[in-house]
Amino acid sequence: MITYENVNVSFGKFNVLSQVNFEIQPGDFLHIVGPNGSGKTTLVKLLVGLLKPTSGNITVTSHRMGYLPQKLNTKQNFPMTVREVIYSGFEKQKLIPSKEDCKKINDWLEKMEIPHLSKKSMQYLSGGQQQRVFLIRALISEPDLLILDEPTSALDPSFREKFYQLLYDLQQRKKTTIVHVTHDLTDAVKKDCRIMYVDQTIRFNGTYESFHEFEHRGHHHA
Repeated sequence: MITYENVNVSFGKFNVLSQVNFEIQPGDFLHIVGPNGSGKTTLVKLLVGLLKPTSGNITVTSHRMGYLPQKLNTKQNFPMTVREVIYSGFEKQKLIPSKEDCKKINDWLEKMEIPHLSKKSMQYLSGGQQQRVFLIRALISEPDLLILDEPTSALDPSFREKFYQLLYDLQQRKKTTIVHVTHDLTDAVKKDCRIMYVDQTIRFNGTYESFHEFEHRGHHHA
């Protein structure tokens, strides 16, 4: 589904990513980890087309992509309601949402435990509430490829475990391919996932069990 071939990204003389090569197969759940400033977000922005590589090739064969960026649009003068923001994530929109679309929105609001916020203006929501709304927006079109850049940074710890279970259900039932950037694997990891450690280039790409060995060998900044 996704292939990076000898991908390099430079800003002036600064190399952000160097000789990045990897593949993601349909149905994979890939966690991308690494230190701050290691190029994780740059790698994801390449994937969604917000940046172009300085050199190398990226191939993506997704039909429908959902994306949650690291920095959300949380301006104080953001006038849209929760329902309007979510509806903007639908592939096809009408002047008035259909009953089926409204039910879909309501079902997701229930799943994210925020049904009471449906008609609220985004500008009055907390950071965690806004993050849940943007998560629904990324998921509502049932993407075959879901890209999440630190999606739980503002979520309550009590909700994180439920959120990750929801993602794994999507992967298992819908065969959704998930690319997840995180700085904390504590709640996120299941046995069948993959881990990729990025620090300007790919230092590790494999199973969670093998990643433990990589960590113990102390090769973080090799």
